[in-house]
Amino acid sequence: MTTHIRQRRTCVAWIATLGIALFALSATAQNNGSKNQITTFDAPGAGTGAYQGTQAPGINQEGAITGFYSDSQSVYHGFLRAPDGWITTFNAPGAGDASVSGFVPTPAGVLGGQGTYALAINSVGEIAGAYADSNNVLHGFLRTPDGNFTKIDVQGAGSHPGQGTLAENISPSGEIAGYYIDSSNVQHVFLRSPDGHFTIFDAPGAGTGPGQGTIIGAASCINPMGAISGWYVDNNGVNHSFVRAPDGGVVEFEVSGAGTGAGQGTFAWTINPAGEVTAAYLDANNAYHGYVRDTKGKITTFDVPGAGSGAFQGTLGEGIDAGGAIAGDYADGSGVYHGYVRDKNGKITTFDVPGAGTGTWQGTVPLTNNPAGTITGVYFDSGYVIHGFVRD
Repeated sequence: MTTHIRQRRTCVAWIATLGIALFALSATAQNNGSKNQITTFDAPGAGTGAYQGTQAPGINQEGAITGFYSDSQSVYHGFLRAPDGWITTFNAPGAGDASVSGFVPTPAGVLGGQGTYALAINSVGEIAGAYADSNNVLHGFLRTPDGNFTKIDVQGAGSHPGQGTLAENISPSGEIAGYYIDSSNVQHVFLRSPDGHFTIFDAPGAGTGPGQGTIIGAASCINPMGAISGWYVDNNGVNHSFVRAPDGGVVEFEVSGAGTGAGQGTFAWTINPAGEVTAAYLDANNAYHGYVRDTKGKITTFDVPGAGSGAFQGTLGEGIDAGGAIAGDYADGSGVYHGYVRDKNGKITTFDVPGAGTGTWQGTVPLTNNPAGTITGVYFDSGYVIHGFVRD
């Protein structure tokens, strides 16, 4: 099976709780002589083959991290890592447990197998995610702090392999945002209220062909007020960004310099409590550049010094905290990934996780930062094995 390929921050794919609470092997390292500490970790049972391992896309304000790992058979499982490092693994009821072909390596991990993908966690410890069943159909889920699961299927979601529902974000109040893939392989955004009511949303201009439609990213694309950021793919395969206000009003925007070819354009992967958005745009040469859009609509673009300018190299903004600090990554001229933090004044600090590989498409990929400035993400080692990290 080959499931939907995500664009960077789109953690797309991507039994009861196992009840196994284990302390993962971890290592703590001082970062380049600074006061920031980086702790690496692997979920118990994570595989050690190329593109197997641990991925950590979600972090809440208390520092609890959620994510998923692939085992030695490339079957996926969810995990919750407490702020003290204690890891609990779990599987969503109904998740498939077979190894299937067609895994998709991406700059932030590998997606495409059966199993459980935990993607976002809110301040009370509720987790949103998705699972692929034994027929390779996707279903969303909500996991409560006591380990109970609620299955989420949007009416209109397709029921063939690679189709279905993905719950990708959860607000402090329990509102879940995600998207679903219909029977024609078109994507549509949904919002699910805590009482289970669904609101479906398609951006104006969204295409209606396979692989087109309206999409949001994972972990941090809904803010506490219920505003969401996302993008849509038009009928020509070009990407355009939007912000949807809590009252349903939509503002679309483009970054100057974004390419207009298929697969190019402007993405919007994360939004902070103030409504600031960060992500990247892909130019006419297929190079990435970072940007931040403020609450008044002003867009500032930036490139990390050392970022490459070749195809799929460049700078990406992955997360933005309440103070406007951006965590992200850049690919240098050799295609190696490095992490960075850009403060609200534009000062950039770069970092690499100890143990990260230095080959093409290896390295450090931050994914999300919380209000305290703690960053979670992944790194690829020299064998393309994936590991989680947290940077204080």
